[in-house]
Amino acid sequence: MKSATFPSVRVEPELRAAAEEVLQEGESLSNFVEQAIRDNITRRLNLREFVVRGLESREEAKQSDDYALADDVLAGLETRLVKAKAKARAKKNR
Repeated sequence: MKSATFPSVRVEPELRAAAEEVLQEGESLSNFVEQAIRDNITRRLNLREFVVRGLESREEAKQSDDYALADDVLAGLETRLVKAKAKARAKKNR
């Protein structure tokens, strides 16, 4: 397969210097930029899939009328946190 190129990107000299400073041994700036692009693509695809799953889950919950209100969940978490802190304090004071 033929290779393709990305367009040149103009950056401030400080950004280029910062990128060059963190290069690993044997790594070129081109390798670094390519990996950064790959990592961002992966992260954005994962985020997109996460949002889609969340929206699907929300619709399933609405259809089944089986969901918890955010306020109820947060209140439950707050209760657990208070209990955990009290337990930690009691353990510390022994």
